[in-house]
Amino acid sequence: MKTEVLNVEGMSCSHCVHAITSSITALKGAKDVNVDLSAKTVRIEYDAEELSLDSIKLAIGEAGYEVV
Repeated sequence: MKTEVLNVEGMSCSHCVHAITSSITALKGAKDVNVDLSAKTVRIEYDAEELSLDSIKLAIGEAGYEVV
């Protein structure tokens, strides 16, 4: 298991939290997602053998948010 904390711009409400959480948890290999609105971060625990960090970033981008 691997854990990453990403800085994400564009989050402002509970809808944002739900959108990002849903996008990441739909990916095979994602185990835990924690979105912190006040810190503008997303903490992801995932199986690096099944899921890449680039795929996670892409899912966040497709949900309408920017990883910085």
